[in-house]
Amino acid sequence: MFATQVLAEFGAAFRLQSLPDDVAHHAKRAVIDWYASVFPGLDAAPVQMLEQALSEDLDHGSARLILGRRATARTAALINGAAAHAAEVDDSFRDAMYHPGAATIAAALAASQDISASGLDFLRAIVAGYEISTRIGVVLGRPHYQYWHNTGTVGAFGAAAAVACLYRLDGAAFAHALATAATFAAGLQQAFRMDSMSKPLHPGRAAEAGILAAMLAKRGLTGSLDVLDGDAGFGKAMSKDADWSCIGATLGQAFHIKSLTFKNHIGCGHTFAAIDGALALQRRHALKPENIARVRVGTYKPALDIACYQDPRTANEARFSLKYVIATALIHGSVRMAAYEPVRLDDPVVRAFMQRIDVTVDPELDALFPRQRAARVEIETSNGKRLHYLQPNRKGDPELPLSDEDISGKFIELAGPVIGEAQAKPLLARLWRVEQAPQIDW
Repeated sequence: MFATQVLAEFGAAFRLQSLPDDVAHHAKRAVIDWYASVFPGLDAAPVQMLEQALSEDLDHGSARLILGRRATARTAALINGAAAHAAEVDDSFRDAMYHPGAATIAAALAASQDISASGLDFLRAIVAGYEISTRIGVVLGRPHYQYWHNTGTVGAFGAAAAVACLYRLDGAAFAHALATAATFAAGLQQAFRMDSMSKPLHPGRAAEAGILAAMLAKRGLTGSLDVLDGDAGFGKAMSKDADWSCIGATLGQAFHIKSLTFKNHIGCGHTFAAIDGALALQRRHALKPENIARVRVGTYKPALDIACYQDPRTANEARFSLKYVIATALIHGSVRMAAYEPVRLDDPVVRAFMQRIDVTVDPELDALFPRQRAARVEIETSNGKRLHYLQPNRKGDPELPLSDEDISGKFIELAGPVIGEAQAKPLLARLWRVEQAPQIDW
């Protein structure tokens, strides 16, 4: 069978199976983290521009934007998917170099609202989307990530699989939904190598593409079933030596949704090992910022390629500046939403500290990427001591997971300022028992 058929066979059968309790629990963690990510993204300029540009698709339809405004399913998926990625706090699956939640959950939510699906069906669809798309991302590997933004490309498959599951497509139609999604998949790394508003549009378009692909497959539209593994297919065109032969080997046995990374800081996840290492070294030796003469960070190459801004001038650039977030962490003790406010961006103390930070590629740590995201941190003190620390993983990775309480706290922290704690707490409680909902009507 072609890769699309292998994946579709799993997806079509999965909707008929019971959802293991532990898998359902991890899916709820992903949903809560997704909601936590959406709320701070609502104020982002590209999200607001999307609402303005797509006004004809709003105030009618069966789906909703995150604050309740009615919308068509495709438009709700697009706008909510963009919002979920805009603040850079969404989940990731490390081995696929991919943020699966932004597009997959946005599409699943919009489709669930559109057809009044149950909470359990909503969760099951999310799991199907995560399991199928992350495996595609793993096969595409680092060669794909060199040029493509996986959250846009691979995200289209997560969205398509989730919606195909909700629409109860049979194996053949499910495969055609994935095949059509492949022709929609896009999103270039170059789009955010300079200050731009394009990045959050990638998962938004992926969510929209996935819904459309499933809608079309439901109506009988066919795609090229060999679009992933064919001689001129996705793997050949957008990766190198992609091997699809074992694409379904662990489907239904090892659930990737149980091994997600949930962000413990605000910003580009490639900076987090360095942040964690710098803070650990600072705490261990009770260092004040003024006692730090130099900071040297060695990490994997994509961290330098993507978190590349040496002199960030906007909040967007600051989120992708290794030096800025390290300086912010060592001076303020954390990297939260406040780190990207104008008063912080222009802080002369932070700016001066950035000049004392050096970042380089560590070949040993680079060889571990993408499976491990590590950083070596050296702090040279003002009295000449050199202190070293290896941060092998990031807080929030499967090896150092956020607890349920941590994820709930993240939700209240990020949702509270937007909707108020009086609304945030009941919503959080509702999400923790979403599988009991007879239908998704919020």
